[in-house]
Amino acid sequence: MVPAGEAGVKLGLQSIPIATACTIYHKFFGETDLDAYDPYLIAMSAIYLAGKVEEQHLRTRDIINVSNRYLNPSSEPLELDARFWELRDSIVQCELLMLRVLRFQVSFQHPHKYLLHYLISLKNWMNRYSWQRTPISVTAWALLRDSYHGGLCLRFRAQHIAVAVLHLALQVYGVEVPADAEAEKPWWQVFSDDLTKPTIDSIVSDLIHIYTMDTEIP
Repeated sequence: MVPAGEAGVKLGLQSIPIATACTIYHKFFGETDLDAYDPYLIAMSAIYLAGKVEEQHLRTRDIINVSNRYLNPSSEPLELDARFWELRDSIVQCELLMLRVLRFQVSFQHPHKYLLHYLISLKNWMNRYSWQRTPISVTAWALLRDSYHGGLCLRFRAQHIAVAVLHLALQVYGVEVPADAEAEKPWWQVFSDDLTKPTIDSIVSDLIHIYTMDTEIP
C-alpha cells in the first residue's frame, strides 16, 4: 500500500482525506524524481496537508508516531527530543515544497460521491434477493480504496473510476444488470454518457495490475 494510505488508515482518517493524501502523494512524484525524495517523508507531509485540505486536522506528533511504528513495528513512541523536532520541521518544510511543486492545486474531485449515487441507483434496478446475496457494494468500495495504491486517480476521471470499480464488482460475482441487453445503451453509459468500454477496460486492467504488483512484492 502507498505509505500515505496505510498511515492514514491507522490515524483514523476518513476515506476522502485518505484519498486526497494518496492523490497528493502520487501527483508529487509524478512531477518530481522518485529517487530525489524520501517516500515516507512525502507520505507524512501528504497526510498532514490532506488533513488541512479536507478539514480533518491531525497533530504532527500523531503522524510521526504512526509513521515511525509503520517503519519500526516494535518501536515505542518517539520522545520529544532533537530527532522528533527535526522530523516535525521536515514535515512542515516538505508541505511547503509540495504546495509549490503542485502549484497549490491540492483540492480534488474523488469518485466516492459518484460511486455512492451509482450504487443506490443500481440497487433500485436490481432484484432485491440478487443484491442481498452478493456483496457488490462492499466489493466496489474495497476496489475504489485499493485503486489509490496506484495512480489511477491522476489518469482517469472520477466518474469513470466509480463506474469501472462497480463494473468489476459485478463481474467478480457474475451479476448482470436486469434488461441491460434490451436497453438502448449499457447501464454504465446511463451513469456517464461520455464513458466508453475501452476506458472501463483500461481502468480495470490498471487496477488488476496493482493487485499483481502487491503479490509480487517479497
